[in-house]
Amino acid sequence: MEAADAPLMMVAGVLLIFVALIILLAVVLKPGNQIPLSRRRPDVPATASRLTILTDTAVGAIDRQLKGKSSFLVSREKLERAGLRTPPANFLLMMGAGTVAGSLFGYLLGGPFFAVLMIAAVPACMLGYLSLLTSRRKSKFDEQLPDTLQMLTGSMRAGHSLLRAIDASARESDAPMAEELSRIVNETRIGRDLGESMTEVSARTGSEDFGWIAQAIEIHREVGGDLAEVLDHVGETIRDRNQIRRQVKALSAEGKMSAAVLMGLPVVLFFALILINGQYAKTFTSTVPGYLMLGVAAVMLTAGGFWLSRLIKPKY
Repeated sequence: MEAADAPLMMVAGVLLIFVALIILLAVVLKPGNQIPLSRRRPDVPATASRLTILTDTAVGAIDRQLKGKSSFLVSREKLERAGLRTPPANFLLMMGAGTVAGSLFGYLLGGPFFAVLMIAAVPACMLGYLSLLTSRRKSKFDEQLPDTLQMLTGSMRAGHSLLRAIDASARESDAPMAEELSRIVNETRIGRDLGESMTEVSARTGSEDFGWIAQAIEIHREVGGDLAEVLDHVGETIRDRNQIRRQVKALSAEGKMSAAVLMGLPVVLFFALILINGQYAKTFTSTVPGYLMLGVAAVMLTAGGFWLSRLIKPKY
């Protein structure tokens, strides 16, 4: 890269980073309960900025390409599991803008090697963050389940129907439990079967315990009996499982930390070597044998990470 082109490339990289941040704030993190301008100021004609028009055009093009495809990197179901209410097209647009900005930034820092590295790293980091949000939402849902079940049984013993008890529990709970219970109530009110809605919540959240609750309610609807007492027994089982789950998590924490250190240490040392003395790492970033060695190292790290993940993930 010539010296005269470096300032121009730097300015272009900074501009692309700002564009990615604007898309993140205006499209993905846009609040869903915003009052439209037509209601706030009826006399003022609604006008859209050029950035909004450009963004809407790009989102529409991505939607047309995704039409008829069940999943491409992300789907609406994956975003719902993570608690994100943005369409897949918006998420893919943000991923593409971040990848372009990251690749240009990497090219300015270290040349083509870092540009290619950022092209792979930015989507991987965004998908990893999506998986992290999904895992956190699932864990919080499982933690809220025993208290929610206790509220359900209390409401039914007070004389409320099952649907009314679910509605009351949704009002008293926090997210994500409140969101899922409200969705059950809304779907049931428009004619969907209660058992189907609860089974779908169990599949969407990945909660086996909530699946037991749905099965208990379905059995009660067929054979009758005291549903509150049945749910009390299910709640006791869920509390025992949560206690065992916390014990297993505490016992496997050391193995998880060891796996994280073993996976992260080679990568951290490689980048530290580049920062301390770039000539030592030049062989890996500028020659074909160096690329081959990095590829072999990546394959070995991937295989080792998969093996370690199986060792520290006990089943019970």
